[in-house]
Amino acid sequence: MDSSTSRRHFHWTQKVGSQEEDDPCPLPSLKPSSEPAELDPEEIKKKKNRVVSPEPPPTRRKMPAVAVARLRSVLRVFAKSRSTLSPCLGSRVIGTLFGSRRGHVHFAFQRDPNSEPALLVELATPIAGLVKEMASGLVRIALECDREKEGEKKAARLLEEPLWRTFCNGRKSGFATKKDCGAKEMKILKAVEPISMGAGVLPRSYESEAGSDDEIMYMRARFERIVGSKDSEAFYMVNPDSNGTPELSIYLLRV
Repeated sequence: MDSSTSRRHFHWTQKVGSQEEDDPCPLPSLKPSSEPAELDPEEIKKKKNRVVSPEPPPTRRKMPAVAVARLRSVLRVFAKSRSTLSPCLGSRVIGTLFGSRRGHVHFAFQRDPNSEPALLVELATPIAGLVKEMASGLVRIALECDREKEGEKKAARLLEEPLWRTFCNGRKSGFATKKDCGAKEMKILKAVEPISMGAGVLPRSYESEAGSDDEIMYMRARFERIVGSKDSEAFYMVNPDSNGTPELSIYLLRV
């Protein structure tokens, strides 16, 4: 190869390299910068002093006056119905048997002396006959009602049954009916309220029937209540002078 050819080749290479070095518009570098961008001190101060306002609480919607009045009336009726329900009985109750000399036996069970009776039943047995039975020895009174049949409405509480078959010392003695405590019955219970245990006669002013001139006989004592199941309860009269044997026992049975 001659010297002119080698000089031309050498000159071309030199020219290309010089063009790369003297390029007026070089490509930007893609290498990321390791130095962080500087922030304005005033901007940093503004971010620190910035207060984030809390979200406003949800507003409560007020009920209309008509709805409030209606709700209060419903609650008032519900409370009144609850107060008219029979009070619950505990393991010790107050039992009172009473009736006019020529009338039928009534007996009531109360939670305490000044409460309304949880159970008030009128027996077909004359009170004179019950007094004779008690004078001769122990008395067992059984009240039976029918269990609901399959498919019938669910039975009420045992103390709320309306009709009972009565047995006194094993002998059938007619029927007994549940009664509401009226003004006359409540007057008698209020008259014997101070008495914890005992028997006696009330004046004629406490007559149980209009136009009756009979005196009211009563017997009052504490009873121990034992619940066998939802279909059976027993009430045993507590008498400290009977050596632990109750003189009077009343059984409620659903058979």
